[in-house]
Amino acid sequence: MAQLADDCFAFGGRLMTIEEVLALIQERLPVVAGVETVPLALADGRIAAEDILARNDVPPFANSAVDGYAVRHAELAAEGETLLPVTARIAARISGGDAQAINGAARIFTGAPMPPGADTVFMQEDVRLEGGRVALPQGLKAGANMRPAGEDIAAGAVAIPAGRRLRPQDVALAAATGHASLPVRTRLRVALFSTGDELVAPGEPLPPGAVYDSNRAMLGALLRRLGAEVSDLGVLRDDPLMLTERIADAARDHDLILTSGGVSTGEEDHVKAAVEAAGQLVFWRLGIKPGRPLAMGAVGGAAFVGLPGNPVAVYVTMLFVVRPLMARLGGALHEPLAPRLVRAAFPYRKKSGRREFVRVSLAPGADGVTDAHKFPRDGAGVLTSLTESDGLAELADDVTRVAEGDMIAFYPHGLLW
Repeated sequence: MAQLADDCFAFGGRLMTIEEVLALIQERLPVVAGVETVPLALADGRIAAEDILARNDVPPFANSAVDGYAVRHAELAAEGETLLPVTARIAARISGGDAQAINGAARIFTGAPMPPGADTVFMQEDVRLEGGRVALPQGLKAGANMRPAGEDIAAGAVAIPAGRRLRPQDVALAAATGHASLPVRTRLRVALFSTGDELVAPGEPLPPGAVYDSNRAMLGALLRRLGAEVSDLGVLRDDPLMLTERIADAARDHDLILTSGGVSTGEEDHVKAAVEAAGQLVFWRLGIKPGRPLAMGAVGGAAFVGLPGNPVAVYVTMLFVVRPLMARLGGALHEPLAPRLVRAAFPYRKKSGRREFVRVSLAPGADGVTDAHKFPRDGAGVLTSLTESDGLAELADDVTRVAEGDMIAFYPHGLLW
């Protein structure tokens, strides 16, 4: 496991912008994930550990893109139709070495190798047969309907760059270039726990003054969607010595320790002291709402992140801080999220110097433009603002007022994870 520098999370006390957060993560955090080789069937969602090179041309030989007739373009008449004898029949199962040179036209099928010398294919619906000859219309350009060898990708070219989180289309390209397995980064090992005597596991009786632990359920689901191996350490009670021991134990065989709540300076907030006893801890103050307070640190070789306690703040900070942090630790390329523009169907006022994320639902306006409607309740503890909305509207740092009709950035929930 790569070691984190003692000062990797150090930053001044002023509010940090999202851009500063991302820059600090990229500049100071090492890749901690190892490398393993997995079968192609298990590669989806994993992170490429190195550049994946094409082992062969794709396609590996020149072939027809359509069912039709292959010809030498130089044999076509400059004006009017060209009549050529059909002298060969080439199916996709015929190898390039078996495709015979033609003297005239060859009946050819999609994916079949082009016969030597042929460079153009007429679609079968554009021609007319007359006995053993084919009538070809004028005007088709040389090279039409023919796929040259290596048109998609050439042998030796980078098919998949190191750091890409592999998608089904990447797996398909790896298969097309001859790879049966791929080198990928090992999954990040994340220790997840909640703290607080008031927390009760879902399904158990709910005593007076207690609440069900919902953050850990959400965080576990989000972490797994990000490809992590999650160790659910359950709810840890407010016992300073026990917290210190459990955090130190978790650091020995995890890359990241993640919790929510319990990291402020109150008398019953013991996580801060526990982390400081086992490692180093700093507080980041982010210029975002919800989610301003965040605890970051290092325990042994593991990173520690203490998220806010309110579920919407947990969701936002997971998206904009923990997600890129995990990408860096896991060796993934940093790929900024690309919001779409929608039209605000609500007025809003906010402070300058702070980026706000407002839960909204979308609906088409009378003119066909997509309108964003603000969820009626703003609270950072309102879980239904996440379940009953379509995503987050982002209001920039320097914006102080949004008027109805303004265009604003929107992140759909489906894009985020």
